Amino acid sequence: MADRFGPVSGPGEDGAAGASEDRAAEPSRDEPIRVLVVDDHALFRRGLEIVLAHEEDILVVGEAGDGAEAVDKAADLLPDIVLMDVRMPRRGGIEACTSIKEVAPSAKIIMLTISDEEADLYDAIKAGATGYLLKEISTDEVATAIRAVADGQSQISPSMASKLLTEFKSMIQRTDERRLVPAPRLTDRELEVLKLVATGMNNRDIAKELFISENTVKNHVRNILEKLQLHSRMEAVVYAMREKILEIR
Repeated sequence: MADRFGPVSGPGEDGAAGASEDRAAEPSRDEPIRVLVVDDHALFRRGLEIVLAHEEDILVVGEAGDGAEAVDKAADLLPDIVLMDVRMPRRGGIEACTSIKEVAPSAKIIMLTISDEEADLYDAIKAGATGYLLKEISTDEVATAIRAVADGQSQISPSMASKLLTEFKSMIQRTDERRLVPAPRLTDRELEVLKLVATGMNNRDIAKELFISENTVKNHVRNILEKLQLHSRMEAVVYAMREKILEIR
């Protein structure tokens, strides 16, 4: 089997030799890192299992074909790492993140996806993912990322990290420009919605929590963004916390 999922972009192009040196420098573990592989393509799951089977310190303990199945498997298997796609049928990876963290609090989640959409990156991080990797990375880099995340590091593909830094810089600049402008007044219901958005809940879960329709939630989110003159849910939460409109405990 080829040693890459696709062409590599950014750092990590030193190949297998560099990865071997990294492994030699890493501390040995008493137990292998237990990994749950989640992807709606069975062939891709199988490919990952074959590749990771050659890593002595990594053990694939199970697999799932969608986010709903991933939550059940995570609860049963209690993996150290969940390697999960973003977009899948029934329940996507981002939506499953929060639930997985509830049933397996010690599990760390790495999104492995073809999606280079900034919104997916932000939502994944907000939902609790520790890594966000594009499927263009080499198989050696997947194993290295698993070890890094297991050791408490965060892993983001270089191109996505660049987007994240650019967005944060823009957010800070826009916030600084508005510092002298009084914060717009949000209604009590909008503040409720904003607080739930800040906890990582999606529109469907917010609707259930507040006993309102999903459409109503969408309208509230749109109104919040318009009032704050922002472009994304993530921006709204950061702005609200900075302006002390909202404090999350």
